[in-house]
Amino acid sequence: MRRARPILPWVVWGVAAVSYAVAIVNRSSLAALGPAAQEHFGIDATTLATFPVIQLVVYAALQIPVGVLLDRIGSTGMILIGGVLMLGGQVIMATVNDVGFAILARVLVGAGDACTFISVMRILPEWFAVRQLPTLSQVTALIGQAGQLVSVTPLAFVVDAFGWASGFLGIAAAGLLLVILGVVVLRDRPGGGTMLERWTGRLGRTSREAASLGAASGTGGGGMPPPSTSMLAVVQAPRGGVAGFWQRTRRLLGMPGVRLAYWVHFSSPFAVNVFLLLWGTPFLTGGVGLSPAAASGLLSLTVVSSMVAGVFLGPLSSRFLERRVWIHVGITCAIALTWIAVLLWPGEPPLWLLILLLVVMPLGGPASMIAFEVSRSHTPRSFSGFGTGLVNTGGFTASLLVILLVGFALDLQGAGSPEHYSLGAFKWAFAVQIPFWLLGITMIVIEQRRTKRWMDDHGRTLR
Repeated sequence: MRRARPILPWVVWGVAAVSYAVAIVNRSSLAALGPAAQEHFGIDATTLATFPVIQLVVYAALQIPVGVLLDRIGSTGMILIGGVLMLGGQVIMATVNDVGFAILARVLVGAGDACTFISVMRILPEWFAVRQLPTLSQVTALIGQAGQLVSVTPLAFVVDAFGWASGFLGIAAAGLLLVILGVVVLRDRPGGGTMLERWTGRLGRTSREAASLGAASGTGGGGMPPPSTSMLAVVQAPRGGVAGFWQRTRRLLGMPGVRLAYWVHFSSPFAVNVFLLLWGTPFLTGGVGLSPAAASGLLSLTVVSSMVAGVFLGPLSSRFLERRVWIHVGITCAIALTWIAVLLWPGEPPLWLLILLLVVMPLGGPASMIAFEVSRSHTPRSFSGFGTGLVNTGGFTASLLVILLVGFALDLQGAGSPEHYSLGAFKWAFAVQIPFWLLGITMIVIEQRRTKRWMDDHGRTLR
């Protein structure tokens, strides 16, 4: 028997991770282009704000349906579908001047983005050992954050230098390249064919001889596997359609470990998502009074902080597996306390406190990746895509609600437009985050205890 090629898992992961980075570029492509978008489409700030909100609604709403499709058609198909949707959205964004078509473009981008991340996370256990997964998950997120850096500065430069169409067609071209590469490289699991091999019906030697870096079975062994589907309570035979969908959801949520993963993802990433997707620049410029250039520099700091955190959190959560949830809780508490210090500071917060906020707050992104490690430990393999999508709705649901509540709080104070922004109004508006942290941390404590009891009752450990 020929020796398995150890390089293939890394090649598959590399293409999948870069596909996620391009998805992040697509997701945040308007982050630094607010004024350019207003000029291009002739819209006010309120209309501009609908772009990220609609995109986020689509992303969150599609997580569970995408998870169901992921279990049926596999990671490769979903990554490619996502790439094509985002490619189409950016071509529309580049070539139209009508706001209606621009909203359609952001819907397509949100839908494609929804297909990508959970598919990349789903493919990792098939190619790598359990002990490698926490670090690889964080490195994948780090590569994705590199996409955020591209959208903050280089994309803005290209649009400014070469025009609106050139910038978005450039993103579309990168997406097309990744789709083509994915067709010939991505495989759902060892022994599975690429999309090109499926279309031609010919399985190449590389695919036939592929092997996981984990257990020989390709499950990424090296630890206790996820619970079997038989451990889920079944009241009646599964039904199809909407009824079957809700029955499947109830069965999965009946496992406390899955609920724990949901609340872990709910609690930590919403603060940085709200800041980067919409309200960060208005707060720094209209509230604190920084120049646009200084605000842009501080926003770049958040991306760098998130990337650095990802390097350390992966090995840390892997080494302290039993304490990974409490590591997450500690980070979430640090984010909340830093924000509260900013909100309670009399008058304008000093620069050092703003820098501290923009270093600590982004830790919530890498910390939220722990949710997928928790989910992987407690979700049956036949439900893994569905479970990942369900967990991923947590943070984005919180993000969407906080984005809307911040805007509502500003409107209530008569500070809903740039000419009426004030530091005091923003402080009261950002205070809406506090109940979300309290709810998330409380539910984590409750579900952690329930999960421990469930594992003790079923004789399970994380090692």
